[in-house]
Amino acid sequence: MVSKSPPLCMCPAGWKLLAMLALVLAVMVWYSISREDSFYFPIPEKKEPCLQGEAERKASKLFGNYSREQPIFLQLKDYFWVKTPSAYELPFGTKGSEDLLLRVLAITSYSIPESIQSLKCRRCVVVGNGHRLRNSSLGEAINKYDVVIRLNNAPVAGYEGDVGSKTTMRLFYPESAHFNPKVENNPDTLLVLVAFKAMDFHWIETILSDKKRVRKGFWKQPPLIWDVNPKQIRILNPFFMEIAADKLLSLPVQQPRKIKQKPTTGLLAITLALHLCDLVHIAGFGYPDAHNKKQTIHYYEQITLKSMAGSGHNVSQEALAIKRMLEIGAVKNLTYF
Repeated sequence: MVSKSPPLCMCPAGWKLLAMLALVLAVMVWYSISREDSFYFPIPEKKEPCLQGEAERKASKLFGNYSREQPIFLQLKDYFWVKTPSAYELPFGTKGSEDLLLRVLAITSYSIPESIQSLKCRRCVVVGNGHRLRNSSLGEAINKYDVVIRLNNAPVAGYEGDVGSKTTMRLFYPESAHFNPKVENNPDTLLVLVAFKAMDFHWIETILSDKKRVRKGFWKQPPLIWDVNPKQIRILNPFFMEIAADKLLSLPVQQPRKIKQKPTTGLLAITLALHLCDLVHIAGFGYPDAHNKKQTIHYYEQITLKSMAGSGHNVSQEALAIKRMLEIGAVKNLTYF
């Protein structure tokens, strides 16, 4: 005769055991999704529908009188016989820097590649430099976008699994140009100079024309040798810095010389994308909480939020601006925020 085990007792003690197990499971799930290096939104296998003009319509809620008539890059022809000179100095305009700029524009280019220009609907991703990209495995998904925009000296080599290997544009300024253009970019990558001051134009001119290098006037010494093809260089229109400051951060465009508040390159890149693209996704944006002193802010180096002190960037205000973009659907986040 085979003995049978008694049925599981559902007495109060049994219910308590089940409740405890459920609580432990809930805590484990919460812990796993709260870790910055383990939780990422799933990337759909199929491409998200791209509706022409969609980003433009949604961005109008952010920028008000929104127009795509402004050129993405500065053009030499616009600085001959100028009828309406810029109203602002750098970084919000070119007032007072026209002579330097003319010399730079004479040896660089302004065109957008035909491969992008001819697209009926442009899918773009702006890849931030944040720690959130570490162990994300987003590389393959990032490579599928029509336009991949990267920032400053963020490396690709060695991080392809998390950040991809495709780079359509890389925004930079002299102090952030400490990367090998031929290693960290593709042969056709556009290197887009974001000029914050007149010395930035002077620096790129000396690099491209092999003139005597500039060693003063920078908060950090930029490269003295930079192996780059002048045809890859573009000069970003300061219009995007102006509207990012004014419309997204409510910063005064005319500031006292001692106060230099300005948008980050990341927010500037999103602003550019909303003027160029029909679908805009972002990845790797966001900083650690202010109380988190040890969390690194970049996926590729061990620096913390302390390094942002004195930078002129208000990261809290920028976080609010990006959250608003996410709320109205102007951009979509591939990581989390």
